[in-house]
Amino acid sequence: MTYFWAFVVGGAICLVGQILLDYTKMTPARILVLFVSAGVFLTALGWYEPLVKFAGAGATIPISGFGYTLANGAKKGIIENGILGIFSGGIAATAGGIAAAIVFGYIFALIFKPKEK
Repeated sequence: MTYFWAFVVGGAICLVGQILLDYTKMTPARILVLFVSAGVFLTALGWYEPLVKFAGAGATIPISGFGYTLANGAKKGIIENGILGIFSGGIAATAGGIAAAIVFGYIFALIFKPKEK
């Protein structure tokens, strides 16, 4: 059942994004910012953590999960480093994912040739 709920919750998050793309004039970049901000906001309210416990990867893999990780890192950073931990904690918590995105993006840019639209 874990996989089922991860699929349902992750699919529901992606469905919201697709609806925003199809029925609004929002650009993908604005939707990305909206989802990251929603992840931070819902984490601050304490609503995203129960969703993560219920759906696991279905809640952490979509981009709203990045906001969740940033918020948790910032909370931990404040405890460890004071007010500067707001910035350093979020970056430290997401550094692995950011580094992987850069490295794999570079590798695929070398392998594949982009096409004009």
